[in-house]
Amino acid sequence: MTRPPRVVHLDELEAIPGPGSLTWHPVRAHLGLRAFGCNAYSAAKVGDDVVEPHDEDSDLAHEELYFVARGHATFTLDGETFDAPAGTYVFVPDTATHRHAVAAEPDTTVLSFGGPPTFTPSAWEWMFRAVALTDSDPARAREIAEDGLDKHPESSGLRIALARVRLAEGDEAGARAALADALERQPDAEDYVRQDPALGRLL
Repeated sequence: MTRPPRVVHLDELEAIPGPGSLTWHPVRAHLGLRAFGCNAYSAAKVGDDVVEPHDEDSDLAHEELYFVARGHATFTLDGETFDAPAGTYVFVPDTATHRHAVAAEPDTTVLSFGGPPTFTPSAWEWMFRAVALTDSDPARAREIAEDGLDKHPESSGLRIALARVRLAEGDEAGARAALADALERQPDAEDYVRQDPALGRLL
């Protein structure tokens, strides 16, 4: 059954007191997310918890990512303190890490995202990174494209990116081979390639 998109503002989410002095906003439950955990926590006053002191269940093996959406927080991770103004990400990969955050400004809100490290990123993450480095650092661009192909061996987009890298390295034959491989896997990408000034001439 297809599920429709959902749009909700943070301030429209249910506000549940606690644990401790923070307020919990159940993002995942409200939206019905199934791919990862996601919640929001807010603190009205300076010094109130915005992430309660805890570590994670080692059996679940969840990595956790926090994002300071509003205000300013101070995180303490295994006794080490980090300043975290709005816009800061805090990544905690180890479940045993003891974590705690308090508001350094009134009305601070922190988002949390968590789940087991089983997610497979889309091929476009490697493709965009490789293309961005093609002219300035083709060797690194090649490493990224090849790493992406190791994760996504059927990706035509990564083969097109690799063709760009090989062309930047002066390997026109290698570029043609990568391009031919890409178009064999995805013939409808030919129009896209023809619009590329560098690659289009190889067709």
